[in-house]
Amino acid sequence: MREKPILVIMAAGMGSRYGGLKQIDPVGPSGEAIIDYSLYDARRAGFETVVFIIKHEIEEPFKAAVGARALQAGFEVRYAYQQLDCLPEGFTVPDGRVKPWGTAHAILTAEQAIGSAPFAVINADDYYGPQGFKLVYDYLSSHADGDRYAWSMVGFLLGNTVSANGSVSRGVCVTDEHSNLVSVTERTCIEPYDGGIHYTEDGGANWTDLPADTVVSMNLWGFTPGYVAEAKAGFVAFLKENLPVNPLKCEYYLPSVVTAALQRGDADVHVLTSPDKWHGITYREDKPELVAALRRMSKDGLYPKDKLFG
Repeated sequence: MREKPILVIMAAGMGSRYGGLKQIDPVGPSGEAIIDYSLYDARRAGFETVVFIIKHEIEEPFKAAVGARALQAGFEVRYAYQQLDCLPEGFTVPDGRVKPWGTAHAILTAEQAIGSAPFAVINADDYYGPQGFKLVYDYLSSHADGDRYAWSMVGFLLGNTVSANGSVSRGVCVTDEHSNLVSVTERTCIEPYDGGIHYTEDGGANWTDLPADTVVSMNLWGFTPGYVAEAKAGFVAFLKENLPVNPLKCEYYLPSVVTAALQRGDADVHVLTSPDKWHGITYREDKPELVAALRRMSKDGLYPKDKLFG
């Protein structure tokens, strides 16, 4: 029997640009955190098990604020811990390193909690909307690996994901005529301006425009267990290449594993386009807009007018 898809939530980051533990910051009409909406939407899409990837340093407040509500929502709750010293044999943490090893490394630390089930991956501090969870759950429930990995990604339109309060990082996607992913390129400095949206790679000396309907990844992925094996196989090579040149800040990104598998022809990644508007808090100034949007959605009946859980 095919195992049911599980949800993996990457919540180890402390939100350095935002300030404080934004994963549990109240934003909903009844004090809900942004992650509560993901739990609510995922549960009604069909997910029954959630894996939280956190740090031991935030374990107590996170379990009390988020884990408890996941249990109220009817989830089986598991935890994994992304710590700096979770490294392959023969590697040690460089002196002075405090930055996490990145999103692909986060998935590696959750290997035991994920097990052999297909899984969706999201960020803890993004609002994705109900459609994305339904799309990825249904895809994972109906597709399995064959000659190639059967992976998926929920894409959002760039114009629905930028912040008016500063630059953002997005995975800019190229798809083929069958809506399969050809490539995803991380752009780390994307900003809106009066005439549209653009990005820079040289600190603002030069800018390149991006259309508002560009499909971007917001780290809502659907994977078979093969992703963990691929990430594990590539991590040693990543460390050998990057530690000598950037020991304190190099990061092993989740999309880089996808890109490598695509380039080898080992994976098909079907892009599932969500019509929902993405919301998030990259900067503290983003919070009022998110609070207003969630209030509107509750008023319109998309979410309960009272508490989401209990």
